Parts: sequence; C-alpha cells; structure tokens
Amino acid sequence: FGIHALLVVTVTLSPVTATVWSGNDVTGEDAYPPLWDLAVEKLQDFPVKDGKIVINAWSYQERLGVYKSLLNASAKYFGAFGPQNSGNILWGLPLQHGWQFRTGRLADPSGVTSCGYENGEPLCQSVKSWWSCMNYYLAIIPFLGAVEAGIFGQLPYEIEILPPEEQKDDFCYSVKDCWSRMPKLMDDWKAFFQYLLSTEHNSVSSATFSSFKLDDALALMWKAHTTSIAYGLPKFQDSLKYLSGPEATFGDDWANGVDFIAATHFRTDLPTTNNFQAFLPPRMLVEQDVIPFISDFSPQQNKVLVSLRALHKANKSTGGLLLKLWRKAMSTEAGRKIGRKLIESLTSS
Repeated sequence: FGIHALLVVTVTLSPVTATVWSGNDVTGEDAYPPLWDLAVEKLQDFPVKDGKIVINAWSYQERLGVYKSLLNASAKYFGAFGPQNSGNILWGLPLQHGWQFRTGRLADPSGVTSCGYENGEPLCQSVKSWWSCMNYYLAIIPFLGAVEAGIFGQLPYEIEILPPEEQKDDFCYSVKDCWSRMPKLMDDWKAFFQYLLSTEHNSVSSATFSSFKLDDALALMWKAHTTSIAYGLPKFQDSLKYLSGPEATFGDDWANGVDFIAATHFRTDLPTTNNFQAFLPPRMLVEQDVIPFISDFSPQQNKVLVSLRALHKANKSTGGLLLKLWRKAMSTEAGRKIGRKLIESLTSS
C-alpha cells in the first residue's frame, strides 16, 4: 500500500486487485474486550442513587458496561447480519476500547498517580490519558444519544455520569447537559439510533428487524464517529504532551486514518474489527521506537504504522485535498468496495 496507489484510486477509481485478507479469525474469549464477562449486561444493572442511574465513566469496567448494555439493547436490529449479535456494527467501539486497555493506553501517562496500573488501580481510567479522553466521546456520547433516541425504551430514572477529578469542563454528564453543550454531536448519534428504531416500526414481521440497509446504517454511524473525533481532537491536544513523541504522532495519525476508513463504510462488526485490530500496536510506543523497524512488532504492525504516517503527511501537505478526493471516490458502493479492499491490503503480507 503506497500513497501513489491511493492517489491513483482516489482520482481514477480504476479497479484494484487487493491482496487477500491475512488476519486469522479471532474466536473464543479473545474475541471480546478484556473483562467483558464482568461488565453489567443492561442499563438497569448500574447503581441507582437519589433517583438517578449513576455511572462512573472513569472506571474501565463501568465504561465497558455502557458498551455492553448498548450492544444488548441494539442486538435485535442486527440479527440478520451474524449469529449471537456478532454482526452488530457497534462492536468496533468496545473492541477499540479493549485494545486501549490491554495496551496500557488508558493509564496515567504522567506517572503521577497509580491510575490504570496493575500494581495500583488497574481498572481506573486516567483523565490525563489522551486515549481515554478521546474515547469518552465514542462511549458516553453515543450512549446518551441512544438513550435520547429511545433504544433502551422508557427508563424509570435519569442518567448521571460522574465527572473526573479534573478537566470537568471538557465533558458532559447527562442527556440534557450534552444536548446543551454539544448539540451537533448528540444529534448525529441520535440520528443513527433513530434509524435503527425506524426499521422496527417498518418491519413486516415483529420477529425480525433486518429491513434496513447495512450500508445506510454504517454511513450514519461513521458520520457520528468522525464528528466525535473531530470534536475531541482540539479539546485534548494538550494531553499529547504526556506521551512519547512516537505515541503522540501515532495518536494523530490514527485520528486522521479514521476519516479515510469511515469514508469506505468499513464494517465494524465483531469478526472484522478483531481481524483488523490484530495489526495495531500491541503496546505504547516509546521514544526509541523507529517505524518500520520496531523489532517486537510484526511486519504488518510496522506496515500499518508506516501507512498511517504516510497517509497523514500526504493529507496534511495537500491541505486536506487528499481526504476530499478520497471521499469523492468513496461516494459510490463500487468505490467503497475498492476502498475497503485497499484498507484490508494494509495488513497483508
């Protein structure tokens, strides 16, 4: 995969023969985020205090419970796309979060506290962690958008998200609070969940909810996803200072790469996301790491880092024109199919 090849595809949309996907299917317990079994199953399982469902979003296990309750509540809409809810396109969110947890990206990068460390508070998520803060906008905001849309039905209690110990103004803590502070973001996520709900009412049989077009659902989900990242990036720019140079660069490259992936309507179900994630960095990057020569990373992991770096540099040097051309090329189903093949070829031998 090279920038030249990407530009050729972007401008001409000529047919591309992508290398066959090389990832192994992930099955069993490894298919799920760490501690998935310990997370609450449904919204009503969270503690109720003073007439409100209270959620600590700075606990990995509780944020995981937010995802799990969301996946369970939306399972009926994705029954046609895979057994046991594996076709649910919301899997991409908790799986990304699980990868962040597994690789130490949610711990306090400043080292001032023991938040997120095995010999301290292993399930704590640090507000100093760039990854944890960015993920807030891909966990709590989608969740509250789903609550507002009615995915969970009529709830007997309001929901209150507990604030972190610092940077409180960078987040919102209830449906009403989020609507007043970031209406566009809430609106995009609500639109995705409303689309799912609309298919329930339009379905001929109440037993199945597969009347929606998966591509349309992916379009709405990715629109909300990229809005979340665009909202969080300037807000948490200062948090990158706690990271090593290579890790901070990778974070920026990752955020840029999501825009390109989103344009292809990449399918974020359980098996596809797991296959793709196997090629992400298995640990935090340190100052000594030089891509593509990181010895304890696989050739594919090195390749993905190089490709994300090159893509970001090319997009920046063209003033964002590369992304605009890419989005134009991805505006048809045929174009998006080629785009997904290109992304898959990133991780091939």
